[in-house]
Amino acid sequence: MSKATKRVVSTVAVQCVSQLSNIPSATMFKKWVQAATATVNKPVEITVRIVNAAEARNLNSAFRGKDYAANVLTFVYHENSAPILMGDIVLCAPVVAREAKAQKKLLKNLYAHLTIHGVLHLAGRDHETAREAAVMESIEIKLLATLGIGNPYDETFDINSEAVLAAPSTVK
Repeated sequence: MSKATKRVVSTVAVQCVSQLSNIPSATMFKKWVQAATATVNKPVEITVRIVNAAEARNLNSAFRGKDYAANVLTFVYHENSAPILMGDIVLCAPVVAREAKAQKKLLKNLYAHLTIHGVLHLAGRDHETAREAAVMESIEIKLLATLGIGNPYDETFDINSEAVLAAPSTVK
């Protein structure tokens, strides 16, 4: 097979230990991971874990030295040049729910955004500088648009809309 038609095999596991009832299905998380990894052209082994605030806070404290529950943490288990992306994406259900409400966003759209954000960290993207952030945000916007989700950074856009736009936290 040519490189263009080569099938990339991926393993995506979804673990939900949060007791919240409004968490998207494992199928949705897998769809979002696939959308984000389609641009990487490497196989992936990713676990998406949806946790409660205590677990998120413990992980953030232990690995980042920050004593609060973050909305998303990404744990990278591969070298940048590795032929496979391996890692965990940890989403804190109560924080995501609180942020969605405060930002007036559909909960599933915020989960999609944060899942894609985590995958991009696994793929080596970061947002430590303004330039890196602009590139990462641009990729996120394009990927979300392919899923029918509007630009999460456009404060004038009604994020509750499902319309596709015409325009185009890892333990990091």
